[in-house]
Amino acid sequence: MKKSKLHRKSLLFLALLCACVFAGSSTPALGTEHVLAIDLATESATLDPGLQYNTDSYTVYRNIFDNLLHRDPQTLEIIPWVAESWEQKDELTWAFKIRGDIKFHNGESLKASDVAFSINRILDKSFRSPQYSNYSQITSCEAEDDIVTIKTEAPSPTLLAQLVNLSVVPEKYVLEQGNEKFNLNPVGSGPYKFVNWQKGSQIELTANDEHWKGKPQIVGAVFRFVPNAASRIADLQSGLADVILNLNADNVEALKSDGALQVLSSPTERVAFLLFNCLRDSSPTKAVNVRKAIAYAIDREAIVTSLLRGYGNLVKEVLTPLSFGYDDTVEGFSYDPEKAKQLLKEAGLENVSITFISSPAYDQRVVQAVQGDLAKVGIGVKINIVEQAIYLKTVQDPAQEWGDIRFGIWSSGTMDAHGTLVPLFHTGTLWSSFSNSNLDAALDAAAKITDKEVRLREYKKAFQILQEEVPAIGLWQNYTLSAASKQLEWQPNAQESFFIQDMKWKD
Repeated sequence: MKKSKLHRKSLLFLALLCACVFAGSSTPALGTEHVLAIDLATESATLDPGLQYNTDSYTVYRNIFDNLLHRDPQTLEIIPWVAESWEQKDELTWAFKIRGDIKFHNGESLKASDVAFSINRILDKSFRSPQYSNYSQITSCEAEDDIVTIKTEAPSPTLLAQLVNLSVVPEKYVLEQGNEKFNLNPVGSGPYKFVNWQKGSQIELTANDEHWKGKPQIVGAVFRFVPNAASRIADLQSGLADVILNLNADNVEALKSDGALQVLSSPTERVAFLLFNCLRDSSPTKAVNVRKAIAYAIDREAIVTSLLRGYGNLVKEVLTPLSFGYDDTVEGFSYDPEKAKQLLKEAGLENVSITFISSPAYDQRVVQAVQGDLAKVGIGVKINIVEQAIYLKTVQDPAQEWGDIRFGIWSSGTMDAHGTLVPLFHTGTLWSSFSNSNLDAALDAAAKITDKEVRLREYKKAFQILQEEVPAIGLWQNYTLSAASKQLEWQPNAQESFFIQDMKWKD
C-alpha cells in the first residue's frame, strides 16, 4: 500500500533527527511537514563560495550565504541585497553601502570588511579561485565604516553583474578555521544554516529564523546525492524527495502523466558546448582541421530533437541569446560528415583517436551521441568518465593533460559574453585550453568599454576568431529540467537560481 505523504515526511524527519544526533550538532532537528528534500545528480564539490564553479555546489551553498547584490527572479534586474545601495564615483570607482542589520550564523555582524575580504580572497592568486577571471578587472577593494570601495583597472561594464554572484563570507571565522575547515563547516548569513555534510550521502540545512529578510517558510532542506536518474524519479514518485534536479528530456516525459507531480523547465543563459584541447602538443585537436572536422561531424539538430526532445535551442556560438554580445550572424558549422572526412584527409589524420573526458554530472547519452557521430567519420573516441570533483580539478590543471575534447554546459550568471568567453577562451584562465593574442585583445577591449555598440563590435571580432580557430563549438541553449511535488510553489528562471527562501508549500 502506498504510504501517505504525512507518514513519508515523518520517516524523513526521523532520519534527519538521527543524523543530527549522530553528528553531535546543536542545531535543532528539522521540522516534519516543511522539510524540503532535494535529489541532486552529484555531490557538491565544495561549499566554499570562493572555490566553486559547478552547479551542484552552487545549488546548495547559495542558500547558506548572502550575495552582495541580487537579481529579481521575475525581471532579472539587479537589486540591492547585502549592499543596500551603490554609487559610481567616477569611471573607475564604485562605492557600496553595506546594510547594518545582517548577522552571520555564528552571531557576528556582517561588516563592510567581510565584503572586501570576500573579494580580495578570490583575487589572491595563491588561493586559485576558479572565479578569479570574473573579478580580475578589480585593482583594489577596501572597506571603511559601512562603505566598500572598489576600483577597476578600466571602466567595467560587467562589474555589477559579477557582484550578483559574490557570496559574502565571514573574514574572522575563515581566518580562524582555515579554508579546509571552513568548507566542511561553512558559516554564512543566508536564509539557511549548515547542519552537517555526510560525505557521499547528503547535506542538511535548517532555516535561519533571524535572517534579515525574514523567517523562511520552509524550515529546512536535505540535499541528497543520487547519481542515477531513475532513482531520483522513484524518490519523487514515492514522496522521499520533493524536488529532483538534473533531469533529461526522457525523464521529463515519464513524469508528465503523474498528476501529483509538476515538471518545471525554463530556457536559461547556460550554453552547451564541446571544447577542444588546443594547447597540448600530443593532442590531435591541436590541429585546426581536426577541430573543424569534429564540428562538421556532429549532428547537433538530431541531438536536440531526439535526445533533448526539443528542450534546447540550437546555437552557432558558445553563447545564448540571453547574454549581451550574442551574435546571430555567426556562421557556425552545419552537419556535413563528408566535409569532416575531407578535412581529416587534408590533415593526414583519417583514423585518428581522441580522449573524451566527462563526468556523471553530464548527460551521457549526449556524450555517446558525439562518440557515435565521430566514429562515422573515422574518429575513434575513448570516453573517460570521472567524478565531478575530479573532473573539475583535472580540466583546471595548467598541464592540460585532461584529454582532447570535453563537453560542458556553462553559465556565468552575468548574462554577458564576458562571463563566458573570458573564462573559456582567454589565455591563461583556469578553464581555457586555447591561446590567441588577437582574441585576448578583443575580449580585453570589450571588458574595458562601457559603450554598448563598441563592445558589440569587439565581441563580433572575437566570434570571427572563434569561428576560424574553433577552440570550441556551441551546441544548444540549455533548458533547466526538474520536477517537484505539486505541493511546492516554485518556478525556475533563466538564472537557474535555487533559492529555497523563494519557495513555499501550498496551503
